[in-house]
Amino acid sequence: MKLNQNGNGGFTLVEIMIVVAIIGLLAAIAIPNFVKARNTAQANACVSNMKQIDGAIDLFALENNKIDGDPITRENIKTYIKGNEVPVCPAGNKEYVLGGTVNAKPTVTCANAATAPQHKIGS
Repeated sequence: MKLNQNGNGGFTLVEIMIVVAIIGLLAAIAIPNFVKARNTAQANACVSNMKQIDGAIDLFALENNKIDGDPITRENIKTYIKGNEVPVCPAGNKEYVLGGTVNAKPTVTCANAATAPQHKIGS
């Protein structure tokens, strides 16, 4: 049996343009959501890092009989953090600012604290 083919097989220009327009529309919707999700993930990781640093400060103070107001440095807390290295904020690789002293309240802050979403402990 012989099939009858009229004309060339393939897509027309209009069909290709419609597909490209649909892909462009989907990309325009999806890309901002990906950016927002990345920023939220970086803020959550930043808060987690700050809580880890605050926990290291508390451990250092407990093991070395420090009281509120005693000075603290990055070198003091390195051994209480996995990898012996104080983490940095994943959004820009900025170092965290330590309060400088042992304190009952968390005193670790991020240089990106004012950005949205906020990089703050307890927010």
